[in-house]
Amino acid sequence: MTFEDLGLSQPVLQALDLKGYTTPTPIQQQAIPPVLKGRDLLGIAQTGTGKTAAFMLPAIDRLRENDKQIPFKSCRMLVLAPTRELAVQIADSAKDYGALAGLKVAVIVGGTSVGKDRNKLHRGTDILVATPGRLLDLVDQKAFNLSGIEILVLDEADQMLDLGFIHALRKIRELAPADRQTLFFSATMPKAIKELVGGYCRNPVQVSVTPESTTAERIDQYLFMVQQDEKQALLEMILQGRHQVPGVFERVLIFTRTKHGADRVVKRLSHAGIPSNAIHGNKSQVQRQRALDEFRKAKVPVLIATDVAARGIDIPGVSHVINYELPNVPEQYVHRIGRTARAGKEGVAIAFCAEDERAYLKDIRKVTGAELDRLPLPDNFRAVVEGEGPTKPAPRVPMKRVQPRPVGQRKPQGDQRGERRADGERRPQDARAQGRPQGKPHGQSQGQPQGKPSGDRAGGGPRQGQGRGQGQGQGRGGAGGRGRPGGARGGGGGGRPRSASA
Repeated sequence: MTFEDLGLSQPVLQALDLKGYTTPTPIQQQAIPPVLKGRDLLGIAQTGTGKTAAFMLPAIDRLRENDKQIPFKSCRMLVLAPTRELAVQIADSAKDYGALAGLKVAVIVGGTSVGKDRNKLHRGTDILVATPGRLLDLVDQKAFNLSGIEILVLDEADQMLDLGFIHALRKIRELAPADRQTLFFSATMPKAIKELVGGYCRNPVQVSVTPESTTAERIDQYLFMVQQDEKQALLEMILQGRHQVPGVFERVLIFTRTKHGADRVVKRLSHAGIPSNAIHGNKSQVQRQRALDEFRKAKVPVLIATDVAARGIDIPGVSHVINYELPNVPEQYVHRIGRTARAGKEGVAIAFCAEDERAYLKDIRKVTGAELDRLPLPDNFRAVVEGEGPTKPAPRVPMKRVQPRPVGQRKPQGDQRGERRADGERRPQDARAQGRPQGKPHGQSQGQPQGKPSGDRAGGGPRQGQGRGQGQGQGRGGAGGRGRPGGARGGGGGGRPRSASA
């Protein structure tokens, strides 16, 4: 079967030819015909099966066929995604598939300028890809509305529920037109998803290419039983090639449960001489996109991520997925290892399991039906962990002791630290610093200016009101106190301020 057999239009077929796509995947074969007919759809498919094209290709054709005007401050097709990375990925695919259809595509995600998003959507758009939180922010600000929606797509709906978007999804359902077409996709189908489908879809056509909550067949899965405090040593030995694991390393994606755990792994790998990046919710959108670009180009072939960022990592070259910490939600295991074995390639998934994670491992095996082959620890692993083996962990960098400064001496800053002459005197680097007091001298009498003077003018006194002197009246040439600013008539400055009665 070809894409032409599915009934797609010539502009879409030409765009697919430009991308080199010739044969539709199973989910595309099942989903495209009913979507072209305007039916609601419930698709159960794992990541990497071609879901984006399954809903985007027929949706583009329907938008072209209806040929309606772009609604003001609204969109004709709305695609909701759980993460920023996935939203950007879907938007890029929409631009590629609709390159010859003349449709306008926009994407809005959290972590970017709200003002720029308002300007971007002021005149409306044909296709909008958004994360639920940022979308509702714009709706609440009256900068966007959902009245023009013809097609509504929920991608990775189970992940959106895991991230706490249930209330946002209910509000979006109420705001969207009732006569819309709804396309609902999820890799798993728990009870909460079934209830959500009932509120969104009307008699949907259900398509499925894999049993619910199963893992990809092209992924070899392995297991290490290791103590929690020994995981870092095992990870370093694997990445440095000191312990052989199945597969050839190309790009390695490592998962932790928490953001701080991801940052901690990056820091420890850096000490071991292994470059890596972290991607999680605390990173800005620019930082996350830069980390993905470096990972995609293999400039930094090791990426540590949390589950919140897992769905948007669509990189065919991921050879290994390492679960540094097992997920406490068994369905997340499916999504994590689904980052490998993409685009028809093989993949390897490795799990580190500690004693306190045995319950998580049991749930994963029960829900997914996956059997993980147990691998032995390295022969010299115990010696390496205890720092007695031939390859010890990287030593900690000793902290530098800092001598305390004498009381009253100001900490050098910037270019005022100067450089030392041969006779030991300090010479300022900045010519403006010459003649300027370098700190408060000992024994300064009350009433004299304290703190940093503002700098004398040529032939005149200092600027007005800059000192912190305790006097409250006018100074003859020095800075005044907290009262009226001192005069600047004096030539030398630094005079004793007058009393308040003068």
